[in-house]
Amino acid sequence: MLTGMQIAIIGGDLRQIEVIRKLSKLDASIHLIGYEQLDNGFLGVEKSTFDTVRADKLDALILPVNGISSKREIDSVFAGKQQFFKESWLAETPAHTRIYTGIANKALSEMASHAEKELIELMNRDDLAIYNSIPTAEGALMLVIQNTNVTVHKAKVVITGFGRVGQTIAKTFSQLGADVSVAARETDLLARAYTMGMEPVSLSELGNRAAQADVVINTIPAEVLTAEVIAKMPNHALIVDIASKPGGTNFEFAKKRGIHAILTPGLPGLVAPKTAGIQLANLLSSLLEEQWQEQKGGKR
Repeated sequence: MLTGMQIAIIGGDLRQIEVIRKLSKLDASIHLIGYEQLDNGFLGVEKSTFDTVRADKLDALILPVNGISSKREIDSVFAGKQQFFKESWLAETPAHTRIYTGIANKALSEMASHAEKELIELMNRDDLAIYNSIPTAEGALMLVIQNTNVTVHKAKVVITGFGRVGQTIAKTFSQLGADVSVAARETDLLARAYTMGMEPVSLSELGNRAAQADVVINTIPAEVLTAEVIAKMPNHALIVDIASKPGGTNFEFAKKRGIHAILTPGLPGLVAPKTAGIQLANLLSSLLEEQWQEQKGGKR
């Protein structure tokens, strides 16, 4: 149980509903920031703002899965106005306060470091990332079906990156009969793709393979779909970029070429927010209970 623990949930999407529900059942005291448009109905939950919440009483901060932007903006589908995560406010929280987020960019990492707060990136964990790869793959499939005029079966699909998410996406499209190629730098990942019946491609050869592609799905959070690569792609090709913002695609050049490119990080929150939210809530509740026990035991 989390009785007495003070938690601020700051921004987020529909996945946070399951987090709120789970933590309220555990009797945590929850303060929602950026939730002006959320209907009431959760016990032990209070709508707050950065100005009204007692920052000096907070034990944990839960940020959106996508973290914050480089300008420190906080996305929230429930907010009435844009929210910003301020370093001065963070400095008011106790020394033991932990920050939980899905991913952290340079801006968030620097803020946590300056405030001497422990920052926990949930998506660095294999378990949650693998669970989330399922709705991500389903979402990528949905976007491909909606935005192409060919069947997935026999379509030439290139997946860039073959990590936890890339593997699930590649497997999903391969099982539907797509001709799947995998582009990666790591030779061991290319070998794994080969054993799964997919065509391995070095990233240095991505342009030549993309020249034959109907669909390119990027999972690498660095610009790998450069102007040089996009210039070789056929006009009918679709790019689905699921990497964290700003993605790994030269979107400006793709637009000039007339190639449809979609940046869509956070697919689990769009495609299956309940399922993804339950997985997120289960992990967060476990981590928060560990933290709470440590605090009550005087270990921090």
